[in-house]
Amino acid sequence: MANQTFTDGPTLNDGVKMPWLGLGVWKTKEGEEVIQSVKSAIAAGYRSIDTAAIYGNEEGVGQAIRESGVSRDELFITTKVWNDDQGYEKTLQAFETSRKKLGLDIVDLYLVHWPGKDKYLDTWKALIHLQKEGLVRSIGVSNFQIRHLQHIIEETGVVPVVDQVELHPLLSQKELLGYARENNIVLEAWSPLMQGNLDQPVLSQIAEKYGKTTAQVILRWDIQNGVIVIPKSIKEHRIRENAGIFDFELSAEDMAAIDGLNQNKRFGSNPDEFLF
Repeated sequence: MANQTFTDGPTLNDGVKMPWLGLGVWKTKEGEEVIQSVKSAIAAGYRSIDTAAIYGNEEGVGQAIRESGVSRDELFITTKVWNDDQGYEKTLQAFETSRKKLGLDIVDLYLVHWPGKDKYLDTWKALIHLQKEGLVRSIGVSNFQIRHLQHIIEETGVVPVVDQVELHPLLSQKELLGYARENNIVLEAWSPLMQGNLDQPVLSQIAEKYGKTTAQVILRWDIQNGVIVIPKSIKEHRIRENAGIFDFELSAEDMAAIDGLNQNKRFGSNPDEFLF
């Protein structure tokens, strides 16, 4: 898997190809900050950008895309429907709002942001409709546990292409990863760098061995596990540095050592407790 490039990535269960590496823009301020971050990432070779309605920066992402000098069909843009807009009709309206803010005819990937209690099935049905209408290329979910995935698949027969979840060495999500692999769903890691909590001796030792940063080692561990990554940064040097993951390969021993760090520790909300 070494010597890959920015455009390499898995072919999703609907036949669409998605890059392994993207830029996440959570907590990136609307306006100049997000515009510069996205333009820096595209200039560095990134082709996948991940935003969401709740981030409040879809307009800036759209502007950066238009000003990037890279043609739209080379880019892979993800956004998400927020919890307040769940339900069939409200999701369709929320999508239209996101699409207008982004200034896009078609969104590459649209996700249900959180499962919550009871609206996610109707929301999922709305995403199926949007895909049938040709407004979205691929549809997926975020923060879904196995039972949520089972429910929407049983009820609709449509399998999400992606489940974007908190996943990192302290929360390796092995059971969910196993279920996803069996059902041809690709996991995508948010907060892959543990929100900056990188001070782990095992990771430091492995990084030194490969002449890489701890962040690069974690991101490499993800993609060798078949997990898409969307690290967030607003610093151009860090955006470029995070991309230095395609020219080396972790040994099976080092992969296992990183797996051994799991503590089921979350830095974000637990989907079983974040109910609405």
